[in-house]
Amino acid sequence: MLIDLLDAEFSVFGHPVLWREVVGNGFGLLSAIGGMRRVVWAWPVGIIGNALLFTVFLGGVFHTPQALDLYGQAGRQLMFIAVSVYGLVRWMRDSKRSGAAVLPRWGTARERTAMLVVAVVGTVVFAQLFGYLGSFGKWADAWIFTGSMLATFGMARGLTEFWLIWIAVDVVGVPLLIVAGFYPSAALYVAYAAFVAWGFAVWFRIQNKYIGQKMAS
Repeated sequence: MLIDLLDAEFSVFGHPVLWREVVGNGFGLLSAIGGMRRVVWAWPVGIIGNALLFTVFLGGVFHTPQALDLYGQAGRQLMFIAVSVYGLVRWMRDSKRSGAAVLPRWGTARERTAMLVVAVVGTVVFAQLFGYLGSFGKWADAWIFTGSMLATFGMARGLTEFWLIWIAVDVVGVPLLIVAGFYPSAALYVAYAAFVAWGFAVWFRIQNKYIGQKMAS
């Protein structure tokens, strides 16, 4: 019965959409809320959503209504799962040690330089790879993959910049998903952009509060 539900479709402006795309994105949004609140359960919830969306973005393989293969979008779901395991372990360890899953902070100059290098090199390299595989919109797909990797890794390490990277991913992701016909995912990206701005403000406030307390002591 669950499989039948996830394989079920509905129509948006005459275009068929899978329910599992909606459900997968729902888990993704719930995971983002957990990340903003810095709770450990954000990671396993996100993994469930990633597994569902992996099948959605390999439309040619899993015979989805769009029948398009977005290898960057699909590949980043696997990347999310791998980094989420790292984030889960790290947040659980920090929670046991200090009582808080993660303490927001700005990245160091070295960390920011490394992220910039990875952003540029990763986008170029993955664009060639995704283009070879026949991915739809290889450059946009490559940045979405690379930026998502950086943002997820930054979240795991408690870097406040990860929210800003997500905004840059959304700016590219929304047009790509609309053109490809993944409307629920595109709608989530729009809503997620507003949520990300809120999340950044929350982490920024927590970070400044901690800095103020540390200076006072």
